[in-house]
Amino acid sequence: MPPFDSTDLPQDLAESLSKDFFIRFTTTGRRTGIPRTSETTFVWDKDGSFVVSGYPGKRDWIANMAADANVTLHTVEHGVYYDIPVKAEVITRREDRTGPLIAFLSRWASRPQATQKLFRLALGAIRVNHKLKLPWWGPFWAARKVLDRMPCARLVMVSFPTPRRGPPPQRSREV
Repeated sequence: MPPFDSTDLPQDLAESLSKDFFIRFTTTGRRTGIPRTSETTFVWDKDGSFVVSGYPGKRDWIANMAADANVTLHTVEHGVYYDIPVKAEVITRREDRTGPLIAFLSRWASRPQATQKLFRLALGAIRVNHKLKLPWWGPFWAARKVLDRMPCARLVMVSFPTPRRGPPPQRSREV
């Protein structure tokens, strides 16, 4: 549980987290010890916890979070800039990942640019399949394979966010 309630957040930050689709985060390189900044979409549960994910495949930022759970989130949109200290938990068990990944994909599909009706229809079917705890057979088998390859981490706020005087750090590289 986070050390504070989301009602304690500054109003501009709470509004930004509710509207924004992108967030940056800085991890410590597991081999180099150098700070690495990445950007992805996210889900905020309005209770001090975030889920981050991305395209299927291995991601250095997930490995960095597994090696050092101390991460800093950076808001990047609408001119509202905050640094948010979080602890990362890389979610690896299939049973634990499916719900957060469905929430992440639902958020991703709600972006204004996302007009793929077929994707939304498939996501709805996956939600029902997961909720009813049905087997992952037929067309769901392919969806299961994609979900299994997606990175997934829960980030929990560990202290109060601090406003930034300028924009957040630039991405270290594309993710």
